Amino acid sequence: MQICIFEDINYSNFEPMVFSRPVYDLLCGIDSLKEKIIRSYGNVKVSLHCRPYLTEIVQHQNPNYLVNKIEDAECLFINGRLIASQNLSQVLPLLPAEDKVLVNEETVIAAYLSGENLKHKTNHLKDLFSVTDFNGLPVKILDLKCANYLWDLININGKQIAEDFNYLTGSSKINFTNKIDSSINIVNKQNVFIGKNVTIKPGVVLDASSGPIIISDEVFIYPNAVIEGPCFIGEASKIKSAATIYENVSIGKVCKIGGEVEQSIFMDYSNKQHAGFIGHAYIGSWVNLGADTNNSDLKNNYSKIKIKLSSKEIETGSQFLGLMMGDHSKSAINTMFNTGTVVGFSCNIFAPGFPEKYVPSFTWGGDASSTVYDVNKAIETAKIVMGRRKIDFEIKDELMFNTIFELTTSDREKRGY
Repeated sequence: MQICIFEDINYSNFEPMVFSRPVYDLLCGIDSLKEKIIRSYGNVKVSLHCRPYLTEIVQHQNPNYLVNKIEDAECLFINGRLIASQNLSQVLPLLPAEDKVLVNEETVIAAYLSGENLKHKTNHLKDLFSVTDFNGLPVKILDLKCANYLWDLININGKQIAEDFNYLTGSSKINFTNKIDSSINIVNKQNVFIGKNVTIKPGVVLDASSGPIIISDEVFIYPNAVIEGPCFIGEASKIKSAATIYENVSIGKVCKIGGEVEQSIFMDYSNKQHAGFIGHAYIGSWVNLGADTNNSDLKNNYSKIKIKLSSKEIETGSQFLGLMMGDHSKSAINTMFNTGTVVGFSCNIFAPGFPEKYVPSFTWGGDASSTVYDVNKAIETAKIVMGRRKIDFEIKDELMFNTIFELTTSDREKRGY
């Protein structure tokens, strides 16, 4: 029996991050939602279900997995929004079982399919999953949770870092904490995990008294930075001098981070090198935040925050929520983002004052006078940016840019540009 990690009809609640990736590739803790599911099962055949235009990208990034294909006679389908616990394989074992669907409220958590039921689903595998796909199957209630919105991942990030720390310390990975120089001030050393070839300069404080700190291979931390746990710093990232990284922060690989950051997630290859505060935020890949970029994450009247996603206004239920910025977007120096601001894919924000609280993908400006960011110019910039990290911008990437541009055209037209 194999597993298939799928996207369902609620993937769009995670815009703008999911324009360029499946929902299960979102970072939370030290790795993606997908990786948490797979590591629970160990050596198992994996299939990844995604929207058709992402197929080539997903296959390129996951050469050892099937994409939008099922080969076995039995399959356990698992929702890619699932927040997987380490014992997931015990809760959802890979054992022969009757065909059934497992739900929590209105969400399909998982489904066991075989025979004609599996054949029917395989024939429609490019469609997004919904509850109606499993009509007629026995239903079982399962107390497992899925993330419903992007801010759910922000809010649980610290807890996920702590759980992932337990996974690391229980694995065969070597902790190089004891090789750290005595000029580094480490609080609660047993709660710190350091990978190989890490450089930490004098005056750095690693305070793990409130949660674990995980520093991956090849990380470089400049002098006098302060890092509080729970915190994860991904491979080959750099933490700049005098940076202050507060609790519940995850930073992907090859990022450069300075200034103040609190309870936020940065995907791979993004930069916030300079002074400025980013809090309760989710930042995509290939983002660059100019010097003194700040976001508010608390309203002056302390009320709960509403956000806009395309044509919808959503009550988040959160008192704290900052910036959500999609891949390849940029902000100019001294940019100010209001609470609960959403900036789409490949935007260039440089307008004076606060930008709009919802900025559609491929926006040039950020305020009421914004224009369309020409997709060909956006592609040229992406080629330069990725080339600086020695990563080729390929035809599949260009096709994705053009597809996202087309998918978001009506969103820009509603706003008059």
